[in-house]
Amino acid sequence: MQLATDRPEPTTHRKAMIVKGSALEHTGRVSIEPIADFDLDRTIFKTLEGAPQRFVMASRVGKEVSFDRVVTEDMSAAYAKQLAETPLPEVSPALLQFLVEECDFDVEHADGSFLDHLYFCFEYTARHYPQHSPIVALLHSILGTGTNTFAMEASKIDALRTHLTDFEWTHIEAFPSVLRLLYDHGLREELNANMHRIDRLASISCHRVIDNAPITLTAEDFWIQMNYQLIHFIDFLPVANWAVHQNETSFIVFRAVYDLMSRAQKIEAEVGYRPATGNRTLVREKTLGVLGWLVTKMPVGLSERMAASSVRKFSERIGHNMSYQLTWSD
Repeated sequence: MQLATDRPEPTTHRKAMIVKGSALEHTGRVSIEPIADFDLDRTIFKTLEGAPQRFVMASRVGKEVSFDRVVTEDMSAAYAKQLAETPLPEVSPALLQFLVEECDFDVEHADGSFLDHLYFCFEYTARHYPQHSPIVALLHSILGTGTNTFAMEASKIDALRTHLTDFEWTHIEAFPSVLRLLYDHGLREELNANMHRIDRLASISCHRVIDNAPITLTAEDFWIQMNYQLIHFIDFLPVANWAVHQNETSFIVFRAVYDLMSRAQKIEAEVGYRPATGNRTLVREKTLGVLGWLVTKMPVGLSERMAASSVRKFSERIGHNMSYQLTWSD
C-alpha cells in the first residue's frame, strides 16, 4: 500500500503535461491495449452499478499505455530538468501524518494508487497555477469522489481543517460538489445562458457531498474553483486518438468547461488545449473486443446523459442534495 508520504514518480504522459503545461494527445507515439484481467472494483468506479455502465467504464479506463522509448526518454529528461531547476513546494509534515494515519487513498481511476492522481494535480498546479495553493489540488477529493468513495469520514473534518488555510478549506470542501454539478450539466447550461452578465455573478450556493452541509462560494472563489477543476480534468483525458474518444465523459465535460471559461475569460491556470483533428480511426490502440469498439461509437449526447444520470443517482444514495443557486448582483 502506498502512503501519502511517498511521492510517486509520474507516468510519461503526466510528466509531459507537467512539463508543457497542457492537455496532450500522443497519437502515433504510444501503443494502447486493454489491461489483462482488469478489475474495476479496484478503482473509484467500483460503486458503479449496471453491467452496461461497468463495461463502458472498464473499456475506457482499463488500458495499458506504452510510449515509444524516445518519447519516454525525452519527457523524463525534461521533467528531471524542471524538477532540479525549480523544486516543488513542501507539504506540511503534520498534514502528511494526518493523511497517512486518518485517510485511505488506496484506489484510483485505474489500477494503482489514488495518490498518483492527487500528486499529479498537486505538481501541475504548483507549476501552472502558482497564483493559488497546490494543497487544494492534492486534497481535492478527500471529501468524496464522484462515485461515493471517501478517503476519510466526515467526523474528521475539524481535525483536517487545522492543517489548512481558510482559502484551502473553502476550495477543498467545495470541489466534490462543483464536480458533480459540472457532470450534471445544468450549471454549465445556466452559466452559458447568462454569459451576457457573467461578470455580475455574485455567488453560488450548493451542498457539500460528504454530509450535505450548505456551502457558498463567492464569484471570485467560484472561478478559482473552476480553474482547479480544469486541471483535475486533464488527468482523465485520453492519452491518444482524441478524434475517436470524443464521447468519453471526462473529455466531454472538460471541453464544455474549457469553452465556458474561455467565453467568460476566466481561465487563469495554464491549461493548453487544441481540439482533436484527423480521422476517427484508432492508431496503435486496441479495444476490448467488438463491444469495446462499439463503445467508441456511442453518441456524445448519450454519453453525457448517462453520466448526468449516474452522478445524480450517486448523490441520491448518500442523501446529497444536488440543487444549487446562482446569485447575481444588480
